[in-house]
Amino acid sequence: MSAADLLSQLALDLGVDVVGWAAAEIPAAAVSEYAAWLAAGRQAGMSYLERQLEARARPQSRLEGAKSVLVLGLSHAFEPMPRPAGGVRVGRVARYAHTPDYHDQIQPILSRLEAEAAALGVRARGYVDHGPVMERLFGAASFLGWRGKSGMLVSTSYGAFLTLAVLLTDLEVAPSPAPHPDRCGRCTRCISACPTDAIGPDRAIDARRCVSYLTIEHRGPHPDEFRRGVGDWLFGCDICSEVCPWTLKAGPLARTLQPLPELAYPDLEQFFGISEREFERRWAGTAFLRPRRKGMARNALTVLGNTRHSAGWPLLLAGLSDPAWEVREAAAWALGEWGEAGHAEKLLSDPHEAVRKRAELVLGA
Repeated sequence: MSAADLLSQLALDLGVDVVGWAAAEIPAAAVSEYAAWLAAGRQAGMSYLERQLEARARPQSRLEGAKSVLVLGLSHAFEPMPRPAGGVRVGRVARYAHTPDYHDQIQPILSRLEAEAAALGVRARGYVDHGPVMERLFGAASFLGWRGKSGMLVSTSYGAFLTLAVLLTDLEVAPSPAPHPDRCGRCTRCISACPTDAIGPDRAIDARRCVSYLTIEHRGPHPDEFRRGVGDWLFGCDICSEVCPWTLKAGPLARTLQPLPELAYPDLEQFFGISEREFERRWAGTAFLRPRRKGMARNALTVLGNTRHSAGWPLLLAGLSDPAWEVREAAAWALGEWGEAGHAEKLLSDPHEAVRKRAELVLGA
């Protein structure tokens, strides 16, 4: 077996669901398209993407002499789980976050592949979306799938629920015979299903409108025009991937990544009345650390404002005195959605201007 075949087989033996090889090259047209996406401001508050443009355009900046990329795909299409009893469990969580942080689960696989590559005399470096690497582009180039109209990598075998990682190598590997054919056809389900119209006609997402960005990366209150579009999404959003016919055809396929009910259906009460340190201890090793405690509490109040789930009433009141101003602002908005704006009167004298303005708005309405 060649070194490439040995690395591919080892990856599969370690639990990776599907692998493919691509040249470590980013076409000039792809770089121009990405630069235009950035210039249009569609990266929202993720300013680090602008700083990483040059590195993303040139994989050799991550591994000198890189010639090929081993792309790893792990399914996070999970079987439905029973909802745990007790608590306020009304928000939805993106499927990839149903399992403990996938970075921590995939990194040991990459480390093992790096060690095996070194033993074979191959220089290699792995990334699990924490470095400036265009995983989806490499995924499409390696014949794993194609860039769907949602902007996601879509596979005829695995649908759109694939977590990607890459291993940059200095191996010379024969390229795929041709890119994977586009199987979207005339289907536009992902575009029409997006609750905030975040998917553009160019198969690219506008993060400023995307529920995933708004509930994970965005800091501060949710923009008014998108709060109701967030719906019951507590963390992330799967709608464009869920409605894809190829995802529906694939069904649950996850083999290595496994879900936990407490992550799929977290108790919203656990985001209130605790310190940031306690939050970090309680949710260590999960994706919930990304938006921090105040972000999860803000999201919880947005969900409760949209669903008006009766069990969440005590959390609306708790939000009025939360130490984070973003959470107090979200509590005032949610009370307005419940038709209980009078409870926000205490916030008229809040030390933060944005909270006072929100209280004035809901009381005026």
